[in-house]
Amino acid sequence: MTSQFPGIKPSAETPIRAPSAVPVDDAVLPFEVGALDLRGRLTRLGPALDEILTKHDYPPPVGKLLGEAIVLATLLGSALKFDGRFILQTQTDGPVSFLIVDFQSPDRMRAYARYDASRLKDGQNSAALLGKGHLAMTIDQGRDMSRYQGLVALDGGNLEDAAHEYFLRSEQIPTRVRLAVGEEWRGGDGPKHRWRAGGMLLQFLPKAPDRARLPDLHPGDAPEGTVAHMVEEDDAWIEGQSLISTVEDIELIDPDLSGERLLYRLFHERGVRVFSPLPLRAQCSCSRDAVSAMLGSFAPQDRADMVKDGKVVVTCEFCSSVYEFTPDEAGVE
Repeated sequence: MTSQFPGIKPSAETPIRAPSAVPVDDAVLPFEVGALDLRGRLTRLGPALDEILTKHDYPPPVGKLLGEAIVLATLLGSALKFDGRFILQTQTDGPVSFLIVDFQSPDRMRAYARYDASRLKDGQNSAALLGKGHLAMTIDQGRDMSRYQGLVALDGGNLEDAAHEYFLRSEQIPTRVRLAVGEEWRGGDGPKHRWRAGGMLLQFLPKAPDRARLPDLHPGDAPEGTVAHMVEEDDAWIEGQSLISTVEDIELIDPDLSGERLLYRLFHERGVRVFSPLPLRAQCSCSRDAVSAMLGSFAPQDRADMVKDGKVVVTCEFCSSVYEFTPDEAGVE
């Protein structure tokens, strides 16, 4: 079922209504602006994000960076039309050398960051934490199906920059992404510190392909003085980019501002249509049986080397769950 905000011609299937004032956390809200040929998704994360980040007690800069990666993964992974996994992963030479977000459709997510605490400094932004390396985005469609992976170089930019580069080079779809992560501090009897995040993805998808043409990528070996290929941007996409650029971080993470009201603020003059929100939850896929199977895949000597104090202990990097096995249970001879 769909609903629309004022500005779109009403019909029996899509009634006009006012934007809901009730904030919805841990969900992706798909939307479209038909008058501008724009489609997008808005993610708002609260308790699910807090659960993932607090299990590891990450330093604030690391938590913020991993939160941005989680938001980006939900914006992209929620578009999967099949039961599969979307995996976002970075490997770099920065203080945060490794990030991974595992999104399993339709709604499960888990994430982990590896960092060097001695290299963390006050005031480091996301680009400085990442350093140089690459971002990999993998779509796993399950057994007997091919995997798709796109790679983007990380060279001093942040995750928003990397997402824009990915869509420019791999998808050839005019796209803009906004990511925001913050820490919420509240008094009273409840939790005083909580993580929150939000993000928006906006794409220009006109029916006529020529309207969405992008400039040719630089070939890298063109003779000196070669004029770069230019394409005049469509007025609708210029307007869309201008509107999303006005979104502030506080609007994306404000617990008292509903996603529908934010979209109405941005697009009410053109009319925005929203679809049913897609719920999200933090849930690891590890289990005792899965860990036991993993141990069984190791060489006998490797399993023997894992025995400490008469037992084998395995800790899940994602959720910090601890699994203990006797040598017999671990298959140690």
